[in-house]
Amino acid sequence: MSRREQIRMTDAEVEAFLEEQRVVVVATHGHDGWPHLMPLWYVVRDGCLWGWTYAKSQKTRNLERDPRATLQVEDGERYEELRGVMLRTEVRLHRDVETVAGVGVALVNRYSGTGPEFDAMRDAFRAQARKRVGLEFVEVGRRATWDHRKLAGTY
Repeated sequence: MSRREQIRMTDAEVEAFLEEQRVVVVATHGHDGWPHLMPLWYVVRDGCLWGWTYAKSQKTRNLERDPRATLQVEDGERYEELRGVMLRTEVRLHRDVETVAGVGVALVNRYSGTGPEFDAMRDAFRAQARKRVGLEFVEVGRRATWDHRKLAGTY
């Protein structure tokens, strides 16, 4: 078995990893040809990562020109701990205020909590929905995954 095969994550491992992690780095195509990398909070809905950003942001302008984005979620500090997922995606921009507000509320629920003490934060995120777009990252093509913990200390 190749080293690549040894460290590949299963679909179930990827699902658990994405639920556990908190930040995705999104690479879009900048107007000048250079990659534009930005971290985002995300939620997983029906197998797709979703996020949001301001409608006037550079990410949005880049995605309006070219909907392709590469995502990377990673973890670990030492070589033997490194694990991650890289996804090739096409991004669907959602501008419907209710859809965008739903993404915002889902982010509050994931990153802060679902209790009533976070109602004011959910209201604040709903209020921002008119200025934002929802980002639905639809996976296309091959993904790359790695989990160096599977090597059990051998290189």
